[in-house]
Amino acid sequence: MMIDGARRIFDRETLKPKNTLATLRRFGSYFAQHPLALALVSIFIIGAAWTSVIAPDLVGQAVDCYIAPSPLRPDACWYTTVDPAWFGANAGEAAVVATRLAGVTQVVVLLVLVYLFNAVCSGLAFYAMRYAGSLSIRAIQRDLFRQIHRLSLNFFSKNEAGDIMSRVTNDIDTVNQAFSFALMQVLLGTLTVTWIIIRMLQTSVPYALLSLAIVPVMILMTYWFSNQARKAFRQARSNLGSVNAGLQESIAGAREVQAFNREEESIAKFEASNNANRAANVRASLFTSALNPVLEALGYVSLGIVVVVGGLGLLGRIAFIDPATLTIGMVFAFVGYTQRANQPIQQIALLWTNLQSAIAGGERIFGLIDEPLEVVDAPDAKPMPPITGAVRFEQVTAEYVKGEPVLRGVSFEAQVGQMVAIVGPTGAGKTTIINLLPRFYDVTGGAVKIDGIDVRTVTQDTLRSQIGIVLQDTFLFSTSVLENIRYGRPDATDEEVQAAAQMVAAHEFIERLPNGYDTLLGERGSGLSQGQRQLIAIARVALMNPRILILDEATSSVDTRTERIIQAAFEKLLRGRTSFVIAHRLSTIRNADQVFMLKAGEIVERGTHQALLAHKGAYYELYMSQFRATDDAPPPAPAAPRLTPQPAGD
Repeated sequence: MMIDGARRIFDRETLKPKNTLATLRRFGSYFAQHPLALALVSIFIIGAAWTSVIAPDLVGQAVDCYIAPSPLRPDACWYTTVDPAWFGANAGEAAVVATRLAGVTQVVVLLVLVYLFNAVCSGLAFYAMRYAGSLSIRAIQRDLFRQIHRLSLNFFSKNEAGDIMSRVTNDIDTVNQAFSFALMQVLLGTLTVTWIIIRMLQTSVPYALLSLAIVPVMILMTYWFSNQARKAFRQARSNLGSVNAGLQESIAGAREVQAFNREEESIAKFEASNNANRAANVRASLFTSALNPVLEALGYVSLGIVVVVGGLGLLGRIAFIDPATLTIGMVFAFVGYTQRANQPIQQIALLWTNLQSAIAGGERIFGLIDEPLEVVDAPDAKPMPPITGAVRFEQVTAEYVKGEPVLRGVSFEAQVGQMVAIVGPTGAGKTTIINLLPRFYDVTGGAVKIDGIDVRTVTQDTLRSQIGIVLQDTFLFSTSVLENIRYGRPDATDEEVQAAAQMVAAHEFIERLPNGYDTLLGERGSGLSQGQRQLIAIARVALMNPRILILDEATSSVDTRTERIIQAAFEKLLRGRTSFVIAHRLSTIRNADQVFMLKAGEIVERGTHQALLAHKGAYYELYMSQFRATDDAPPPAPAAPRLTPQPAGD
């Protein structure tokens, strides 16, 4: 199932058509939550773009107004009017030369100020963008993490934990880098190029059109290269998720890998996924690195066109450019325009290909955020009132895969304080029954009711807060013993935590730990025995004081002595509570008020332990098979009491 889930993830990430604009709009919605930062970014970007347009203008004015004064552009000079005395015989006079030199000096000083202003605006724009980006990333991480906790268990059974972690870490990091720098540069470059094109057209439409002739080619090349890079980056992001998934699985299963001498196979498998990730990254880098020299060459071609066309235009060799409207300063200005435009075009192209990785990562992130929730509160859901513990299943059907039912018309009642044992072969539907009580999954037919209330009509948090669960695979957090027990009730005092531990006979061994209740546990409670971890989990549930208790194979992985200790803890915990016990060892459920024998999603037998043994049906066969497996002599079969009537449909 895990492999199929990984394959479905890969198909979604690499084959399904993507909508770049939709992803960018989604990013924009997070930025829009910070209008002040966005306003500052806009102001500073406009200021930086303005300097890129005004600088070539100043160079052109320096040429036409002072270096090679032209009577064609007297209105273009900001600081002086072109004096006729500057031409002809008077051009060499000391006063004329001094005036023109002063004008050139003024333009140079102004250019320096413009460049300084550009540096200040660019720096402030970068800071404001980084600030807005950090806030947006925080919001995305918050939504992503919240979504992970809202997803049903069915989602996690079909998707690898490593791939989910990759979205939270690697994909978020890629998006963060794009928000910090690349996105601002793209916005600044786009505005600069647009502004320059408008300014060129305002100066001379024919000259501008010829000068910009190479720009469509640059745009087409950018589109093609970035599109190829985007596909490669998206595949690389997916492959990285597979690498992380394999790494996480190898670390979690290190003991099994070593026990079965599968180190080499594990290494080979990791190497294969790592090679696939490397190949995708190399392909993405190939398109990214190839684009730069292509655009640089096209930029030189564009610059050559400007110079050639300008020179021929000044000589009157181009029919549709009137030499009377063209000056040397305009040619210098257009050279500056072209250089200023080519640089952001190249930056946009290069950064855009890098942005493809962020967009691919964003698609994966938003794909997880938008993952449909299978278990949700009804619009009119109400808080679950304090429950007493009466449970009723009414013709319940359930399925994980549509069309493949796991439970088929299961009906039963559990009275307040009763212990209900659920037994049967693997895949019979035992765990499904207990998963329906706290709504980890929803029924596909029928209803599950607690105290007569359908669990689908109340909020999940108020329902689950009144149900305690102890599983076979106990999970403890990497924190202190005290906090692990308190996890079920965060407001509990230290005294209440210790009382819960004493109730389930966990207090003594906890006190013997190096720091007692303050002892820090390793990952998943490493450093403790299985029985000790189980007792801490039982204490955690005892602290909750739930009215309904679920025990899923809670003693199947401990030795007989530890089992007796845990059973004694359970006896205290079960008093007065409705409990559902999935039992691996049938000897542990002799005192159950009801025993349900499941096969293929149906209750085939029900009654007490003694009654089912006397009936000598499926339960009896299962019970006897355990004794035969352990070479123990079974107790004599009791006289056959009356079995509980079997409702229709089971």
